[in-house]
This record gives sequence, C-alpha cells and structure tokens, in this order.
Amino acid sequence: MQEFLETGLFSWVVLPLIIVLARVLDVTLGTLRIIFVSRGNRILAPILGFFEVLIWIVVISQIMNNVNNPINYFAYAFGFALGNYLGIKAEDKLAIGLLVVRLFVIESEEDIKNKIIKAGYGVTSIQAKGSTRDVTILYSVIKRKDLDSFISIITEGNPRIFYSVETAREAHLGIYPHNNSHMERGFFLRKLGNSFIKRK
Repeated sequence: MQEFLETGLFSWVVLPLIIVLARVLDVTLGTLRIIFVSRGNRILAPILGFFEVLIWIVVISQIMNNVNNPINYFAYAFGFALGNYLGIKAEDKLAIGLLVVRLFVIESEEDIKNKIIKAGYGVTSIQAKGSTRDVTILYSVIKRKDLDSFISIITEGNPRIFYSVETAREAHLGIYPHNNSHMERGFFLRKLGNSFIKRK
C-alpha cells in the first residue's frame, strides 16, 4: 500500500480525483449549511458544519503534503466550483421551506382567488391603490416544493399576471394542499430538529 501511495499514478491521478470529490462534498455541505443557517435551523446547520470542516482539513493536509504537484491546486479549485453548483442544485431538489407569493390583480380577482382556494392553498386579499388604478393584492404562503404548481394555477388564463415571490423564514399555522389541517410548524426542518432533540 505504501508503495502505491508513492507512485506517480497516485500522485498525479488518484490524489487529484480524491481532492476533487472531497472538495465537492465539502463545498456542497457548506452551501447547504449556509442555507439552513439563514432559515434558522439549529440542528442540521452545525452537523453539516462539523463534516464540512473535517473534510476540508483532510483535503488541505493532502495538498500541503504534495505542494510540488500543481494538479492538486487545479483539482481543489475545480472541486470548489463544482461543489457550489451541486450545492445549489441539491437545495433546489430538496425544496425545503416556505414562500410568500404576492399577486397584484386588476381584474378577475375572485376567479383567481377561487382557483387558489380550490387547489387547497390559503389566500388573503387586500384592496390597494396602484399607480394607475385600484388593484387587489392576494397573499399566499406556500411550500417551496409547490411553487411551480402554484404558478401554473395563477397564470392559467392570465399569463401576464404580476406576482412576486419571497422566502418566509418561518410561519405559524397555515393552509396547504393535501393537508387541510393547520400546520403547527411552518418550517419542516425545525420539526425535524425538535424530534431529534426529543429522541436524545
């Protein structure tokens, strides 16, 4: 084994690949950790941070032990870039958290409101005055994973409707599709963290 570690194959091929993979994992965990920190998760964020730093130390130690190999530097940089990309993609796939969708409706507000309610979402309407005319503002708090289906509902028959989407860090209670009961915790990962603590 020691002989293999001293070969050119390990130094110029195997080690750079290990560095790339480790750096990808490290940065992916770091990206997810930052997202979880911004959303107030107190359980998963430190756990991810522990493994992120542990992997980083291992990678750096290998590079410092092979400072004369320039491929390791490129492997480190490539792993960092790829890790950022994969971290964002992973967070998109997980689609964790809640969103606030704000719709500015000039006409047919009752039709749009009824569509939202029929689909199982909660909605609140407010009358407001726009720059040129009166408008109705509709607010809905939705699960992030439901964004695409929600947008298809509100744009059906009205593709030019003006809306905005922003992140809701936390919500207490709410009406969501596939679950007509009120949700006691709007943030899924907070529930996961609480259950983890109880098991401890």
